[in-house]
Amino acid sequence: MGCAGREDDVTQEVCLALLSALPTYVDTGRPFDAFVFGIAAHKVADAARCAARADAAIPVPDLPDRPDGRPGPEESFLRDADAARARRLLARLPAGQRRLLLLRVVTGLSAEETGYVLDMTPGAVRVAQHRALPASAT
Repeated sequence: MGCAGREDDVTQEVCLALLSALPTYVDTGRPFDAFVFGIAAHKVADAARCAARADAAIPVPDLPDRPDGRPGPEESFLRDADAARARRLLARLPAGQRRLLLLRVVTGLSAEETGYVLDMTPGAVRVAQHRALPASAT
């Protein structure tokens, strides 16, 4: 399947993926929104990766007037090393704490939004996040 570039295309990809996944959906007591959010997050990430690959393949007819502002090899390596370390630390957490941290820190959802997705109060989200952060750093 090709790259979904525009917002309309990504939205369509999310809807198609959701329709395809509905027959396998099992109600585990978690909000249905969490199921939809997971599918949407994957499709948005796919579109971002595809856009990054497409941008790299565009030929430049002339030399640019300014230096390239993108990270160089060293910065890319350090960013990748930090990301790998974060993945290792997250992998050591129980699934619930890992999901909570991903929603709060990586996705940037508020305590209220995270609570809605995880069926928790905002206060419980904050307490769980407070407990999960030191556990992930050890």
